[in-house]
Amino acid sequence: MTMAPASLPWFARHELTLAWREWHAMMTGGRRARGIGLAIFLVIVMLLLHLLAFGLVAPWVKTAIVLDKGTLVLVTGTGLLFWTVMLSQALESITRVYYARSDLDLILSSPASSQRLFTIRTAAVALTTMALTGMLASPLINMLAILDGAHWLAAYAVVAALGALATAISLAITMALFQFVGPKRTRLIAQIVAAVVGAGFVIGVQAAAIIYYGNMSRFTLLQSAELIAAAPAADSPFWLPAHALLGDPLSLTTLLAVGVGALIMMIVLTASSYGHHAISAAGLSHIRSQRRPSRRSFKPATTRQTLRRKEWRLLQRAPWLLSQTLMQILYLVPPALLLWMNFGNSAGAFVVVVPVLVMASGQLAGGLAWLAISGEDAHDLVVTAPVTPGTVLIAKIEAVLIVIALVLAPLLLLLAFASPRMALIAAICAMLSAGSATAIQLWFRVVAKRSMFRRRQVASRAATLSEAFASIMWAATGALLAAGSWLALGPAFIAVLVLCLAKLISPKRR
Repeated sequence: MTMAPASLPWFARHELTLAWREWHAMMTGGRRARGIGLAIFLVIVMLLLHLLAFGLVAPWVKTAIVLDKGTLVLVTGTGLLFWTVMLSQALESITRVYYARSDLDLILSSPASSQRLFTIRTAAVALTTMALTGMLASPLINMLAILDGAHWLAAYAVVAALGALATAISLAITMALFQFVGPKRTRLIAQIVAAVVGAGFVIGVQAAAIIYYGNMSRFTLLQSAELIAAAPAADSPFWLPAHALLGDPLSLTTLLAVGVGALIMMIVLTASSYGHHAISAAGLSHIRSQRRPSRRSFKPATTRQTLRRKEWRLLQRAPWLLSQTLMQILYLVPPALLLWMNFGNSAGAFVVVVPVLVMASGQLAGGLAWLAISGEDAHDLVVTAPVTPGTVLIAKIEAVLIVIALVLAPLLLLLAFASPRMALIAAICAMLSAGSATAIQLWFRVVAKRSMFRRRQVASRAATLSEAFASIMWAATGALLAAGSWLALGPAFIAVLVLCLAKLISPKRR
């Protein structure tokens, strides 16, 4: 069927094509054999998740599900966990609609309607959000439908309604940020909010469960007698999403109307401003040029100083790095808290603090090193500059390690007030972890655009696994040294072996 150019179906097909290409490239790296292996892997994972869901759901169904406050609290809490992930994903995706699409200049300069483009792209964000959450929740939903009745399939409609609502809220947040802080800061703030929202509720529930019950399971808190007693009455409108999830037709219809209606309303209100905001976001350099020139005097600097400053400026312009790194660090909080509760009195809090700092350093260094070493948008310009490649690489490595040192310095200073020895152990292991991650990124470096940051982990599975395993081993070394155990030599030796293996299998360079 022939579609009229710039029509809604034409834009929809365009977006679907781009989404498929991006997902396929991110997951397979463009290799057909990897795609087949990925398909088999996903099938196996889904089967295992369904088996796990069966183990979780079967005891609950066997006791007969009663529509009381306990059931409503459990269903609502679980749904809220999924919804925060949806909101985080939708906010990150809406931000990319304005900032990270390379075809905006071409489309917006054409006679095509920017409002149609915005409508389709917003709908694509909503559908993507629904699809991902639906896939994650499908094992639980399917098992409940098989064991307790088909009315649980209404949960997929609830996912659609909540996905639409999450997209509408994300769009409202983005528009508010454009209005109050401008296009320059919107991208950064939106990424921070997305990271905090995505991890905050999950971490909060886990932290509460660990503190009060010594259990990392979120369901422990959701099933607690104290929370159930404090919850609203069973007939309260507060439980509308839960009733919809359980298959109540009126509640489901109401929730769909609210979610889809909110999304349509936000699209109608903001579609006309898409072209203006997108151009503003793409033209930040032009906006910046209108400011008054800096009064700072020119200071002579060496080549390496200049190169380091250049890397720091580029790192400041990578909000994707900040959001991902922040989420990685936040997810270290629950296990750290659990270790603190279990071992803090006997082995000391340092057994927890030291490995958390070491792991965070390795994870942060991996992202920074990739952006500095591989993510070079002006690679041709750097290569042709009158600077030796060795000088450029040394400056990049120095820039990364200095950032890590500046981030760790205040934390290590606080730790030093409690125990200088523990601060020294944390500093040594953290720099070893950061240095290992940086070295691995250096050995496996490739020429790539900074926009490929989200796909970096599929570029080389060997580099990803080596980096993660080395960080874990250095963290274990720090924990054992903090505990005063000579067994720390074991993970340190393994970390060195991982580095040697990574160097051995890394691509040969002339």
